[in-house]
Amino acid sequence: MRRFDYYRAETLEHASRLLTELGDDTFLFNGGTDLLVEIRERLRRVRNVVDIKQIPGLSDITYDETRGLTFGALVTVGRLENLSLVRQQYPNLRAALASLGSIQVRNRATVVGNICRASPSADTIPPLVADGAFVHIYSRTDMRVVPIAEFFTGPGKTVLAKGEIVTGITVPPAADNIGKAYLKHGRRKAMELSTVGVAVSLAMDEGVCSDIRIALGAVGATVFRAPQAEAMLRGSRLDAATVRKAADKAMEECTPISNVRASADYRRDMVGVLTGRAIRQALETFA
Repeated sequence: MRRFDYYRAETLEHASRLLTELGDDTFLFNGGTDLLVEIRERLRRVRNVVDIKQIPGLSDITYDETRGLTFGALVTVGRLENLSLVRQQYPNLRAALASLGSIQVRNRATVVGNICRASPSADTIPPLVADGAFVHIYSRTDMRVVPIAEFFTGPGKTVLAKGEIVTGITVPPAADNIGKAYLKHGRRKAMELSTVGVAVSLAMDEGVCSDIRIALGAVGATVFRAPQAEAMLRGSRLDAATVRKAADKAMEECTPISNVRASADYRRDMVGVLTGRAIRQALETFA
């Protein structure tokens, strides 16, 4: 493993100052499931590592009926996955958490770390986008909150400026009339990167779809919503023909690439398949 210097931050201010003063090639150490592998395999140039695991408050999980679920940057995938609240109120997020890596990885990796990696194939991002989550960002001069759909600027890139740190995520509460689903497709059933991921969050009022968010993963430069498909479904009763047409429209909205995991054409076809399935699964909430 390539040599690096290790620093332990005691506060957010300390961590932010270290990120700024130590310069480029300085990275936060949280769960470390990606960072340490990339250092070992020489996939990332790292000169300094700033450990934030001792900073108070970053392990907190809170829920408020008005604000929703908020969890800090140190909350692991496994801890969130096993919360009964997440299973009951956020089944799409829970499905994504359960599909991420192995049990060992989930008990070490953090949700915020998975998000900040900004991979278009990250499992946790589509359901958070579909649920309209917000990212809390700290700097020594400001605190800001950014909709997660606006947090990513490209593969591996975010809106974070030098010295800024993501401190947590807030996911709005789920009303009784909302159904959710997340479906992931890969070459294997476990410990596999997503070839295509689709998350749906829809609201039904008297049998009519009053609102819907469809988030598509691994078929564009970032995880993104399918606004044209969503528009086709709002105000409709979501019968089989309407859902099929919207799924076809989602296929048109994606811009997949070909790589070793799948061709662009195959990914596009799977967007249609998974979008239809995810909508139907979300509708089962009301059955």
